[in-house]
Amino acid sequence: MASTPAFASARARRGLSALMILEAASLAVVSTLHLSGLTGEGRRPYSPTSAGVAEAIIGVVLVAGAVALLRSTRRGRLAAQVATGFAVAGFIFGLTFTLLGGEPGDVAYHLIALPVLVATLVLLLIRTRPRAGR
Repeated sequence: MASTPAFASARARRGLSALMILEAASLAVVSTLHLSGLTGEGRRPYSPTSAGVAEAIIGVVLVAGAVALLRSTRRGRLAAQVATGFAVAGFIFGLTFTLLGGEPGDVAYHLIALPVLVATLVLLLIRTRPRAGR
């Protein structure tokens, strides 16, 4: 029986997809708070509306990557890597504006979520060796 990379296991794909969905869910909550005006306005160049739109877009991209990962091993993994890379880049870009004029809660969210996204990306990028006997 041919062995498959550990990442190709359905369990690994489900776990990483779930992590991506949780990240997207947190973005949906924060986006809703920003777009509804329930957060502080901050100061220029920060804009809660722009932040909310960006968070919504990043969340949708993460969900698409997670769904692709569940549906296909090779292409799904690539889609998940691209989606998570996009999220990391978006968070870094957004953090620059948030540090300049965002509220403390916005900064804290970025500083907590960004390492989680980076860890997710690293897990998606790791090339695993075939397991013997599987």
